Amino acid sequence: MSKKTILVVDDEQDLLDLIEYNLKKEGYNVIKAENGLEGIKAAREHHPNLVLLDIMMPKMDGIETCEHLRADPELKHIPIIFLTARSDEKTEIEGLDKGADDFITKPISTTKLLSRINAVMRRFEETEEEEQVLDVHDLKIDKERYIVTRGDEEFQLPRKEFELLYYLASRKGKVRDRQTLLNKVWGDNIYVVDRTVDVHVRKIREKLGDHYIETVKGVGYRFKD
Repeated sequence: MSKKTILVVDDEQDLLDLIEYNLKKEGYNVIKAENGLEGIKAAREHHPNLVLLDIMMPKMDGIETCEHLRADPELKHIPIIFLTARSDEKTEIEGLDKGADDFITKPISTTKLLSRINAVMRRFEETEEEEQVLDVHDLKIDKERYIVTRGDEEFQLPRKEFELLYYLASRKGKVRDRQTLLNKVWGDNIYVVDRTVDVHVRKIREKLGDHYIETVKGVGYRFKD
């Protein structure tokens, strides 16, 4: 099996070298970049299996870099982990809403960092094994292209909105509480507030209509049977 490649984007050279050393010990290939522009260029050239991305960087910050990666059809499926000194909830929610898969606050131990990287990798590999195209009601939900179609209409949802829709649709008729949805879509090793689910459901309804996902009061949500 070929080694997996991780792109590390951070403007702190000492931290870049430390992370590179420990990831290589773990068996990963490592590509380094010192700002967002270099990171996007490296991602397009190497197509890494995961991106570890600092937020506060010169030339292009991590949030904007994440947006560019998620807007690129060839790169939008790559898992992204933010690694940052900023620990406020607003920054975390913004990063996750832009499509990040995890959010790690500096300083962090090497052991914990590797554990979080491996957890995101495992979760991503598990979702790749799921059925790639769902036909539910009048929707076709294509996980390979991250596109939803309805007749001649095509909807390109942001990554987490798509994954939430896919998760509910693949379990049509079954109620899932908010905590389960957070764990399955965002991961059980990161902190995201319950209202994040509500916001994403609202955004899905705004784009597709409110007749697909039902609110079950006091419990959570389900995709209509």
